[in-house]
Amino acid sequence: MKYIKSGGQTAPGPEDWFTGTVQIDSVRNPDEQSAIGCAHVRFSPGARTAWHHHPKGQTLYVTDGIGLVATRSGMQEIRPGDVVYIEPGEEHWHGATPERYMAHVAMQEADENGQVVTWLDHVTDEEYEA
Repeated sequence: MKYIKSGGQTAPGPEDWFTGTVQIDSVRNPDEQSAIGCAHVRFSPGARTAWHHHPKGQTLYVTDGIGLVATRSGMQEIRPGDVVYIEPGEEHWHGATPERYMAHVAMQEADENGQVVTWLDHVTDEEYEA
């Protein structure tokens, strides 16, 4: 068993990856013991990720608030307790609704090169409001 005492700091979501105010608490990064990466991510109303995709897919577990998750083919509202699996390579984004905050645990696996995500363009206001 490996125990890691709490002590990490909440970090702001990088502007290259997010629109709006986003806070990230890292749970774990892929390492020599496991390819799993995991973070608890909190989105303020209207905040969202940029378009992106994961080489081994991604699982989201919604913990609080009301959010949105979208692929190039459509958008879905998400609420606490919902679990969303995004297929490997599927372009998508996720974030809060305009009126509510949203938080989720994001889990993804690194590929053989250690890559967990490829970031793309920011989601436009038109795409977000669709």
